[in-house]
Amino acid sequence: MSTQTHHTYQPRVIERSHLQALFDALARRGHRLLGPTVRNGGIVYDDIQRVEDLPLGWTDHQEGGTYRLTHTGTAAVFGYVVGQGSWKKYLHLPTATLWEAERSAEGFRTAPAAEPPPRRAFIGVRPCELAAIAIQDKVFTAGPYADPLYRRQRENLFLVAVNCTRPGGTCFCGSMGTGPEARSGYDIVLTELSANGRHVFIAEAGTVEGEAVLAELAAPPAGESDRQEAARATADAAHHMGRQLDTDGLKARMEKAVEHPHWAEIAARCLTCGNCTMVCPTCFCTTVEDWTALGGEKAQRVRKWDSCFTVDFSYIFGGSIRPSPYSRYRQWMTHKLASWVDQFGTFGCVGCGRCITWCPVGIDITEEARVFAHSLQRAEAHT
Repeated sequence: MSTQTHHTYQPRVIERSHLQALFDALARRGHRLLGPTVRNGGIVYDDIQRVEDLPLGWTDHQEGGTYRLTHTGTAAVFGYVVGQGSWKKYLHLPTATLWEAERSAEGFRTAPAAEPPPRRAFIGVRPCELAAIAIQDKVFTAGPYADPLYRRQRENLFLVAVNCTRPGGTCFCGSMGTGPEARSGYDIVLTELSANGRHVFIAEAGTVEGEAVLAELAAPPAGESDRQEAARATADAAHHMGRQLDTDGLKARMEKAVEHPHWAEIAARCLTCGNCTMVCPTCFCTTVEDWTALGGEKAQRVRKWDSCFTVDFSYIFGGSIRPSPYSRYRQWMTHKLASWVDQFGTFGCVGCGRCITWCPVGIDITEEARVFAHSLQRAEAHT
């Protein structure tokens, strides 16, 4: 698992034509490279080997319930934001065998989950996604009951982050303090600069291992003008967020709004499809299924992603605790923006905007939170 250090490393300049050298350096160190690529009209994370496997020249247009990729005709390497999938699928696995058992004449023999994966490098991790990984690290590895399966997936992971210089239409990482500039959690962070016929990446290490990889590239140090241009690019992105969410007093507002009638209005639109939980990079709800062969000679326990939007998720003998769309949407939103803070010390939302983009009816968590805030302010003004 990569560990952020307290060192300050000299930023370096990687020419666009030399970016492949970074990929090659990671491959030589035994890392399996995973990064964004275009498939079926969207950005997905999958195995890559070369820079050309990335969505070169593509950008995304995102609004509530809307996602489209278009080609810009430019040479941009990271001109898009995030697609429907997150890095969570490689760490908190969608389906995972917890253990297997087999019966023989000597009795039952149990086998643990699969062996740990090979060394991996995530390429193109956005700042909001770094924050999401940090949140899931806390969920699964902090405290006395760490999840060994998650820990195995998380170990030997090299993170190459990319600062955002163009936020998406549903992004609000600036409000959540998770972007558009990465401040921790990475081995290397890149800022893409393309202007005046010059196409470079300002690369900065965040760990000793990251610095060692950059040293292999023999990339020259970044000058003051390069650093200032990179800072301006991320600062400009921060001022052009697609959405905003006022987090000052947000937890208290959500707790006060538990019985607010606006939940019924949201529920009238919500399809309880669970898309928001499936695309969310921090949601961690699961179910466990046991399977036994008819002859009783084999058994298996499997953990799968689940969603608090399903009726069965809160089923206890006699019925579901949250049988209505009203109660299920309220559970999800208040957990993200209020009770998550009680559990883990942070919001459960990183402002990536996926839940807005991939909601079929375009329910906007930032707008719903604003409705509650305005309503509570009006009520307080009349008391």
